[in-house]
Amino acid sequence: MEFRGKVLRDEFTEVFKREMGFSRPRCFPRRISASEGLVKRITLYGKLNGHKECVNTVEFNSIGDVLVSGSDDKHVIFWDWAAKRKTFSYSSGHLDNIFQARIMPFTDDRKVVTSSCDGQVRLGLVLENGQVDTKRLGKHQGRVYKLDIEPGSPHIFYSCGEDGVVQHFDLRSNSATKLFHCSSFTELNRQSWNSIGLNAIVIDPRNPNYFAVGGSDEYARVYDIRKHQLDSSNSLDRPVNTFCPHHLVGADVHITGLAYSKTSELLVSYNDELIYLFQKNMGMGPTPLSVPPEELQKLEKPQVYSGHRNSQTVKGVSFFGPTDDYVLSGSDCGHIFIWKKKDAKLVRLMVGDKQIVNHLVSHPYMPIFASCGIENSIKLWIPMADGILSVPADAEKIMESNKQGREDHSLITLTPDVIMHVLRLQRRQATAYIERRYDRADIENDDEEEEEEVAYLLGFSDGEASSEEGLTVLWGLIFLGGYRGGIS
Repeated sequence: MEFRGKVLRDEFTEVFKREMGFSRPRCFPRRISASEGLVKRITLYGKLNGHKECVNTVEFNSIGDVLVSGSDDKHVIFWDWAAKRKTFSYSSGHLDNIFQARIMPFTDDRKVVTSSCDGQVRLGLVLENGQVDTKRLGKHQGRVYKLDIEPGSPHIFYSCGEDGVVQHFDLRSNSATKLFHCSSFTELNRQSWNSIGLNAIVIDPRNPNYFAVGGSDEYARVYDIRKHQLDSSNSLDRPVNTFCPHHLVGADVHITGLAYSKTSELLVSYNDELIYLFQKNMGMGPTPLSVPPEELQKLEKPQVYSGHRNSQTVKGVSFFGPTDDYVLSGSDCGHIFIWKKKDAKLVRLMVGDKQIVNHLVSHPYMPIFASCGIENSIKLWIPMADGILSVPADAEKIMESNKQGREDHSLITLTPDVIMHVLRLQRRQATAYIERRYDRADIENDDEEEEEEVAYLLGFSDGEASSEEGLTVLWGLIFLGGYRGGIS
């Protein structure tokens, strides 16, 4: 009751300041949108139904009136999210699951870039007659989880793939340039040939010359595009800075999600670990293995956000609020977590999916976000509740279960929906393999793609389980009842 009173007083104070002229018009919406009271009123606005399979990506356009989504069904859908209505959809041309779909800014929402499990990066061009032409812009050897667009540019974006390659695209030339191949660090700082499979790439909005990547080791690497020639004459892997929590150096972890704030803070989400917020002065430099332990201990430690579980899929992480005052993440437990950025206090815990919440994206201007996960629908979240919504009574139990799961490295609940999703992935991989064998002129064959998908979803790292072993474990759990949940 005391907290509720404080929230109401804070909101009233902001409104009073605005009415009395003590608060500038431009500052008022930012302050009220970032208020904890408004976040405490966020509730489900509605669901967008249109995809036939799991939705992997949702993104707002640059002004926030259009939402675009991509799915395992290989289709891209445009939404009038405010009206909860599908505008139109098109077949992307991908041979497998779409992992990212982004609308290029200042193109009248007519250019959409997509990436996929099939390794392709494709462009969808919306024509005047409403038809959509698609074409392949580039190719990676392995899955491509993330793309990022140069802020404010209608032409330039980047991709990163499981092959460890970072590519630069310019739509004016319809060409892709391989910038470098990300490799592991060595003790003597020599060039290593051990590839780092990349899951995430983000561009610093404050200085677009810098971008960060993260993947199959513990380091988030920051690069300066000015140090890499776009004619491929300089393809050496030379980061300008690296970030990693001190206790994770040398640990068997990997990065699934990255996000930059408007002030160049770097948010890093680790698989089966926690989320960390790094300031620019927390970096280890370009060669972290050469930093003496005593110097490492002098570095300020990052802010930590905990309570969720990030094990079974490649989850993103994002900021929320007009000044990035909050941190958002999905979880294997099907919940959405919202923390205050400053002190990592958990302010909201909401059910976002029956199984797993993978991706959340904030509206560019308003206190609104969209989420997606294993379900076929997209959920929209808006501060429209009549009263203050607090963290649920069983929050501690949920977080303790997630913590125990991380410590045990055990499988989370496998319900029939998740099992069927795994099996559909396996069948689709086999079909895509056959299609690629007979269409090599269009897309190169990736020999090991089919063996990795199920093992990756079930949380095995490379070399731990083949797809057959993953299915054996899965069926063993089903018939022996060795998973929490059971089949009735």
